[in-house]
Amino acid sequence: MLLKSAIEHCYRSQQEQMLAADAGMLRDRKPGIIPINEFVHIITGIRRCGKSTLLHQLMSSTGNKAAYFNFEDPRIHGFALEDFEKLDEVMGDMNCYFFDEIQNVEKWELFIRQLHDRKKIICITGSNASLLSRELGTRLTGRSRSTELFPFSFTEFCRFLNLEHSAAALDRYLENGGFPSYLKTGDVQYLQQLFRDIIYRDIIIRYGIRNARIVEEMALFLLSNTAKEFSLNNLKKTFGIGSANSVSGYISWFEDSYLLFSLPRFSWSARAVSVNPKKIYAIDSGLANATSLSFSGDKGRLLENLVFLQLRRKYPSLYYYRGKTECDFVVREKGKIISLIQVCSELHRDNLQREMDGLLEAMNFFELQEGTIITRNQSDRFQEKDKSIQVVPAWQWLGQW
Repeated sequence: MLLKSAIEHCYRSQQEQMLAADAGMLRDRKPGIIPINEFVHIITGIRRCGKSTLLHQLMSSTGNKAAYFNFEDPRIHGFALEDFEKLDEVMGDMNCYFFDEIQNVEKWELFIRQLHDRKKIICITGSNASLLSRELGTRLTGRSRSTELFPFSFTEFCRFLNLEHSAAALDRYLENGGFPSYLKTGDVQYLQQLFRDIIYRDIIIRYGIRNARIVEEMALFLLSNTAKEFSLNNLKKTFGIGSANSVSGYISWFEDSYLLFSLPRFSWSARAVSVNPKKIYAIDSGLANATSLSFSGDKGRLLENLVFLQLRRKYPSLYYYRGKTECDFVVREKGKIISLIQVCSELHRDNLQREMDGLLEAMNFFELQEGTIITRNQSDRFQEKDKSIQVVPAWQWLGQW
């Protein structure tokens, strides 16, 4: 429980800082977010990817009286459910409400439901996907809309740094990633501290984990093995964890915090999808580079990670295919397989047939006539009987989104 005067002081200073802040670069996702009072708008994403900046832009676009409050402010440590009444009094009767990291307060959804019943425009952000969706789902079923925000895409990266789309710009993006503050400073320690903040604040403290070392070591291991298969049993043995279910819990926490993503192997059987090995991908190549030495010189895995992220921004149902060979990405939309993609940094005599075979096997399995191979900077086209394969430079493919 906090003093009303302390809450008011914090609110006033936050409001001033938000209004005085740089509006930042317009994100590609902003045009799709139109604040209306019919829905509670939820923006989720990893820490420091630009959620607060997006809130600022949305506040400016409403043209209404708006209140802003950040629940990660250390000056309101201990903020509890009963303090929402004081905050409501301090903010006054506003038309729009914007809240950062509100999931830090237990039973926060009760206050949001109250504002929603008063027909207010509400937009909230959070760095934990499942907490927001689970708690809102119990109080506002069917009355919320979610948007995910990632670090800068390649297109946003080029716009931010005023670069032309090219293979050279792609190489810079693969090295540095898309966290806005890092692109301004180039300070690798910023990304390393960000990693520690995610591990300790979003996972270890939030879930009361006793063995912090295992959580951090597993996260580093997975970041170092981005674009590779993993299995729960192998991770259990590697880290000496008691059960595969416990490992599954760790993976879920990494995914909920947007640090990592797992990609299932395709199968028509839901059970097979759940038990087969998955592949792991990182939220950002710059973050992976800053915390791991394994990417040094491995442009292929970095490029595959980049393609995954771009697909994941648009399509929630992604898989990889493995039969006798492998196809990197199977894109499913509305119950249908719509695209097959293979990723290879550079095609040459030694790997061309392998990459072609993996894609062709998947094309035959899914009965698709066209497939794509994404490379760093090559263009080509191959015809195998009735199958057509387009080779596209990644920087060009990314520019089409």
